[in-house]
Amino acid sequence: MNITIIGIGLLGGSMALAVKDKYPKARFFGVDASVVHGQLAVAKGLVDEVLPFEQAVPQSDLVVLATPVNTIINLLPTVLDALPWHGTVVDLGSTKETICAVADKHPRRAQFVAAHPMAGTENSGPGAAFRELLPGKNLIICDREKSNPDSLTLVESVFRDIGMKLFYMTPSEHDLHLAYVSHLSHISSFALGLTVLEKEKDEQAIFDMASTGFSSTVRLAKSSPAMWAPIFDQNRQNVSRALADYIQFLEQFKAAIDEQDLGQSYDFMNRANVIRRVLDGIEKR
Repeated sequence: MNITIIGIGLLGGSMALAVKDKYPKARFFGVDASVVHGQLAVAKGLVDEVLPFEQAVPQSDLVVLATPVNTIINLLPTVLDALPWHGTVVDLGSTKETICAVADKHPRRAQFVAAHPMAGTENSGPGAAFRELLPGKNLIICDREKSNPDSLTLVESVFRDIGMKLFYMTPSEHDLHLAYVSHLSHISSFALGLTVLEKEKDEQAIFDMASTGFSSTVRLAKSSPAMWAPIFDQNRQNVSRALADYIQFLEQFKAAIDEQDLGQSYDFMNRANVIRRVLDGIEKR
């Protein structure tokens, strides 16, 4: 099986490493706009060789689109045009409505599978890839009924073989849920980072006083703007709705503090503590 990874970064590279372990006879081609990234991907063993798009895609059984979501919507029609008739293309984007809408307009839509691995770190690029990123995590597949059986089976098999758990949603369900459980947390982290940097001009003071709590909360602020700005844009309606809900709670919390209403503050935190049970349940699955 020939597999082409377009965008050999954290997700694409980590997927390649995990799949290589299960499909040792597969041949991996890399396509990347960055020459440096391509060289590093080969050096790290993420792909066997880096090829131009027009050479890699036509000989591929599976093409993985692992670029930022704004690039995915531009590349997807071109990939479907160049894909062999037996081939399949899967995307790993963090938004789905816009990507699926683009796919729906293509006559070869059935060769596309819309997927999103629920995994990642704040790091990016091929140097951040590691084979343990995806196994044990969840994979969401959207609009599976629009993919032909062979393409869907191939994608499901590959991700199951590397130990992922499969779930199915509509694109709109996916984007709404992700706005709250993923996209909002990144915005919160970016905002916290900006707040502290604006107030604490002395970087050494931040380093000296920051606790592990601060580090874990602000960790996502290290994420790539090139990756996340297009996600927020494509999912802007849901993200805006999530932000409005979040801001409402912040304002209520601020009012309780301003009014020295310890009971209200306690109530907010006590209600939020329910998330411990939710997260503990997720970890035990």
